[in-house]
Amino acid sequence: MVETETKVQRYEKYKESEVEWLGEIPEHWQALANKFIFNLKKNQVGKKSADYDLLSLTLKGIVIRNLENGGKFPAEFDTYQEVKKGDFVFCLFDVEETPRCVGLSDFDGMITGAYTVMEPNDNFDRSFLYYFYLNLDADKRMKPLYTGLRNTISKDNFFAFKTFVPPLAEQTAIAQFLDDKTTKIDDAIAIKEQQINLLKERKQILIHNAVTKGIRPLSEVEMKDSGVEWIGEIPEGWEVKKLKYFANIQGGFAFNSNDFKDEGIQIIKIANTYMNRLSLERQPTFVDKSYLQSHKDWVISKDDILMSLTGTLGKKDYGFAILIDDDTKYLLNQRVAKITTKHNFEPEYLVLLLQSDSYLNQLYCLPAGTKQANLSNDNVVNIKMPIPPRNERVEISEFIASGSEKIERAIGLKQQEIEKLKEYKSSLINGVVTGKVRVC
Repeated sequence: MVETETKVQRYEKYKESEVEWLGEIPEHWQALANKFIFNLKKNQVGKKSADYDLLSLTLKGIVIRNLENGGKFPAEFDTYQEVKKGDFVFCLFDVEETPRCVGLSDFDGMITGAYTVMEPNDNFDRSFLYYFYLNLDADKRMKPLYTGLRNTISKDNFFAFKTFVPPLAEQTAIAQFLDDKTTKIDDAIAIKEQQINLLKERKQILIHNAVTKGIRPLSEVEMKDSGVEWIGEIPEGWEVKKLKYFANIQGGFAFNSNDFKDEGIQIIKIANTYMNRLSLERQPTFVDKSYLQSHKDWVISKDDILMSLTGTLGKKDYGFAILIDDDTKYLLNQRVAKITTKHNFEPEYLVLLLQSDSYLNQLYCLPAGTKQANLSNDNVVNIKMPIPPRNERVEISEFIASGSEKIERAIGLKQQEIEKLKEYKSSLINGVVTGKVRVC
């Protein structure tokens, strides 16, 4: 359990920081320009680039990036800069698009020259500085420093920016306190994420069992050989057919980026189909409403099923299937397929087939290549699946919907708990590194 209530202790005396968002700080803390705290590093790795691990700045901090297929680094890595363990990596550009602006490296390696590598002076605790800038990053507090069309922070602006620091011993005590507390919070979040994954697995098992064996007790069902090795036995009265007998499939259109607008009809791209959910907030792209008439063949309507056709080989980041369940109109982008049912086949049941492990295991075996997985329309609809009679399909769909609703509700509660823990973590860091809460 993580204690989300901490007894707040205040410092004895405070003074004005003269920074509007910060307010008061403890009287003995100093406001120091970064030129007294950080030293700029710019050591290019040159022809020794193959000897360095490749690093990236992500939401999880500085991570080692593995290059696929091994081999030596290409020549362009010669311009990368060296990073030593304990160095800071700042992203001083694209404030709106960059998920994180600061990282403290636990590794020796190299990173693109687009980032800024800094080494703090010895009389500052690296972990304290990291928590301080992580807190600024959470609310984009460095945004006023950005200038120009590319939203960059100049070196002069960065070095003139002030960091509020207590004495070194207090910095270390604060860092140790936050290390302990945030580790416990992160562990609690990890446990809840594992629980969510188990719930998702339970849902997949529910779907798989229902669409391959039905929902009646097997002791009450007469089984027969399906004639397909990977399917095995199926209930008597079911048949095995390729999905093309029940579904039509159509590819998307390559819209011209010059026609994109800030509002209008949203184009559904691969990014919007992530994890079997219509994620409209991911990289939203729009065109004029007139496209509903000029591009009628690519209009998405209620009861259409969408599937992403491109991903990464070896990863299950494609083949997501989504049933459109409202009357909102969208347009279909390239590498996203629109699947419609025929012969009065129920779209609710077809999407369950497309989301089942029994179907996906076959789908993921199809693409070839070295890195990118690209499915064809034929790949999608030529897979054989067990098909029950219509009355059973309706029963199975209702059964899965009922069971899935309970699982999704449980997942939602876990996700709410995770968000509360993340909010508590951010609040705790903010209170401690700004001196609003005393921990030593």
